[in-house]
Parts: sequence; structure tokens; C-alpha cells
Amino acid sequence: MKLEKYKKKNLKKTGIIIFTITCILLITGVFLYTSFASFQTNDEFNIINGNVQDLGDIYFAYYIDNQISLTAPEKGSQYVFDQENSNCTNGSEVRWNYEEWAAVVNNISTVKTKCYLKFKKEYNETALNGAYPVLEDPLVPITIDSAGTVKKADLGSEWYNYEKKNWANAIILKDESTANDYTVGSIIPEDAIESYFVWIPRYKYKIFDDGNYTNLTTIENAVQTIEVVFENKDTPISSGTTTGNWLTHPAFTAFNTNGMWVGKFEPSRNGGSRDNIRNGDAVQIKPNVVSWRSIQVANAFYTSYDYKRNLESHMMKNTEWGAVAYLQHSTYGSQASVRINNNSSYITGCAANNEPTCGYTGTNEECNIWCNDGSCNTAYPNSVLASTTNNITGIYDMTGGAWEYVMGIMLDQSGKPMSGKNSLYNSGFNGTFGCPTCDEDISGLTSLTESYDYPNSKYYDTYAYATVDEQYQRRILGDATGEMGPFNNKQYLTQTRQVGSWYADAAWFVSSSYPWFVRGYVYFNGSDAGVFAFGDYDGSVVSYISFRVVLMP
Repeated sequence: MKLEKYKKKNLKKTGIIIFTITCILLITGVFLYTSFASFQTNDEFNIINGNVQDLGDIYFAYYIDNQISLTAPEKGSQYVFDQENSNCTNGSEVRWNYEEWAAVVNNISTVKTKCYLKFKKEYNETALNGAYPVLEDPLVPITIDSAGTVKKADLGSEWYNYEKKNWANAIILKDESTANDYTVGSIIPEDAIESYFVWIPRYKYKIFDDGNYTNLTTIENAVQTIEVVFENKDTPISSGTTTGNWLTHPAFTAFNTNGMWVGKFEPSRNGGSRDNIRNGDAVQIKPNVVSWRSIQVANAFYTSYDYKRNLESHMMKNTEWGAVAYLQHSTYGSQASVRINNNSSYITGCAANNEPTCGYTGTNEECNIWCNDGSCNTAYPNSVLASTTNNITGIYDMTGGAWEYVMGIMLDQSGKPMSGKNSLYNSGFNGTFGCPTCDEDISGLTSLTESYDYPNSKYYDTYAYATVDEQYQRRILGDATGEMGPFNNKQYLTQTRQVGSWYADAAWFVSSSYPWFVRGYVYFNGSDAGVFAFGDYDGSVVSYISFRVVLMP
């Protein structure tokens, strides 16, 4: 059989060649080779001392599941490159460029080089039922050890396992063009990482409380395991409405995705921590940095929206918070009260050394202590009690840290989403005000009309109008609000505060003056804070309120 030769097309000055995969069967029948032996002289060649380097011939042999093949597997075929068992002769090295779906060879010899390219089936956990992590550029799959060391994951090996409570993690690099420079198992330094994300697979859950909130006299302990079954987007949607029925979680049906990537920590901002601006380029999501606060909801949303448009980035919705909370309290999560981040400087990823036994009393006392010097809390990566999995693979800052605005807004009496309290305190979205004359507001304005319009409705959850914050039946099933009942009152400083029956977490529903949901509560809220805590606010700039970024590829 004639051995064909192909002219070199894209030899970069770094000495690395990216080859298009083409295979020729040799007469020997032993290997399948592609030869790149004829070169043209041009300025793309590797130049050494002013001369074109003689790169000789390069031959490829392809193996799929250890069986020789005429071609490499097609892109999207659920096969991945077996970096560990692939090799080249003459000291050359080979890796795989997933974006170009091509081999990359470096340290090219001047004599004939043979490269053995092996491929294996992509690892997919059976329990996920097809809701596998979606890895689109620029996401890079990783593993994280208990010391916080990040390595590029081998997609053909177990890099996550939800049955073992090990959730899938991925990162976005500061320099996205370097993603293919890291080989499987290589360490990715922290200073190269821009953001961390955690995969929440699509699932249905068994409704455990459809909302009987009347005639309560005590705070009953309703904590229980939430039954969850993973499913992919091609599975018929479950539409239960009452206790004992199954419901496909609404966080996934809004975008019809197999899951979502959730920011592992509260976001921070390159160059500062408190700025009420729209700037997607400034987003980073990392541990041991100060979270981004003092930002109106509209700027927080459009900052998140602008971050990675190809990945459907947006600010977390109330139902998306609920999806994380319910998975946390299923057999796939920690099933425990997530330890508060009590760092008073809003450092991300921290965990209190002790579980608080009281809520906010107005003073920093032992039953609910906070600090910023590490004397009462532990920094990431040794802060796994503050993770949704009680290990390093989970999501952090969902209890304490800063309050987090979520895209959950109350409708006005005409059925349109509100803006906020008044012209002084609002979200920056156009809409009506709930209390136009409050707070010495003398503007005379009853609505905001010349700011941001609301985005597509899939990006936010809406709730019926009310003037009080105790009408929990307005909840959306799955948002971890009304289902966390029954509810009762608790003294909070000079106020009577509503708390839920799950860990006595704070439970204030949106109302006319405070139409925006906030979640998790603040570092000084002690036992009132929690994954199931929810409160209401006006959408304005507040020094102790942050937000969270979600990707929906």
C-alpha cells in the first residue's frame, strides 16, 4: 500500500506541531501511521540560528480501547485522550488539543518519530443518569486534594463521584489560551486560576412539604433527607405539586439543561471589593479573597451576565439557590447544618471553628463569635465544614460570609416585577417602588423608568404581591423557602423574627418595601444564618450583601 505524504501546515515557532488527524494503513499491518515529511519553507517554520529545522517524519498509531483503529475517535463520541498511556519515540512528547481535536507534539526529533495515541471511554457516573458535567470552553475540569492542590482532571478516570459526595469541579483560567498547556495530572497554580465552579446535576426531588403553615404554636423540627433522583434533559419532566409527588427541579427546566455550574465561592472583584458597577471582566471566584459587595442587583446581574456569555452566565436565581440547598441535604451532600463563614472581613471560603449557639445579639460574644484574624475561624482549604459536602469538592459561603442577593423578585399589584423600596433604595431595574415616601424620600417618584430593563424572564423568579413577610404560600416549589416550614417567631433584638423549622434558620419572605430575596445571611448572624435561611431587602447597595455567578452551558 502506498504511503502518502502531507505537507506541514501549522508549525509554530515554539517547536510545537498541531496535526490534523489522517491515517494510512502500512503494508506491515502492525501500525497505522500518518507521515508529515514534505515541508515548505516559510516564516511559520521553526527557525534555529536562521535555518529551518529538519523535523524528519512523524508517524501516528491510533488505539481506541486498546484496539487499533483507522482513525481517531470523532469529537463528541465520549472518548478522551489517554495521556498516561500515550507516548512518542526519540524523546518527543504528545498531548491532545481538545478544542482543535488534534494531536500536539513537541520536542520533535530530526529522525523518524512514532507516536502511539491511545483513547479511552470518558468517565461518566452511572447514578447521574446522563446529567454529566458539561465542559465547554473555557471550563477546565480539575481535581482538588485536601491540601487545595488543583490538578487537571483525567476525563477517562473518576474525577467526581456524587455517590461518594465528591462533586465535579472546574476552573476558568486567567489566560484562557493556556488551557491546553496543562497535561492531565499536572498542577495548575492558584495564581493562574480566575474562577472555580461546581457542577449541580439536573434532578427531580420528592416534595416533602407542600405548605401547611397555619395554626403553628411551636417550631417543629422538620429536618429530613430530601429524596433526589438525577435525570437528563431528555427525561420526561415530573410535575408534582403535593407532598409525596416527584418534581423535576425548576432550576433546570427554565434553561432545559443537564445541570449548572455554580460559583464555588462568593465572587470577588479584581482591583477592589466594593463597587456598584457593571463589569463582567472584573469577576473572579476564588478562596481567601474579599467578596464583592456594595452593588445593586441590576449591576450584579449584568456583571454576571457579561462574564461568560457563551456559557449562559447569569446571577443566581432563588430557585437555583434552592437546587444547591436540596442537593446538599440529599444523600449526595453533607446532610448537615453547613458551618457559618464568620470572617468579619468577608474572606471567602472560611469556616467558624465552632457552631454558633445563638443568633445576633448586638455584641460579639462567645455563643456567636466572629473575627478577621483567624482566631475564631479556619481558612480554605481547611474549612470543609463550611462546604455543602463536608469535603473540599463542595460549594462554600452559603452560610454567613455576606448576604447574597438572588434573582427572586416580588411582583407589584399589576403583575410586573418591582424595582425596590423607593428612589433612594432600589435595584437599578425599572419598576415600581413599594414605599415611595419612606426614608425621607421627597423625589415624588413612584417608579424607576430610565435605568435597566429586566432581562428575559428565564433569568429571574417572581413572587405574588403582599405587604407582609410571613405569607410563605407564595413560595415556588424547589426554592428552599416555603417548604422549610413550619414557621414560628423568635425574638431578634427588638424585633420578632420568623424562623423556619430547619435549623431555625431565618425566614423572612419578600414584601412590598423589601421585594428582593437575600440568602445565607451574614457572618454576624450566628445560628440564624444557614443554607435554608432567606430574607428580604430592597435591592440597593449594601456593604454586607454580595451575589453569586451561575453558568448554564
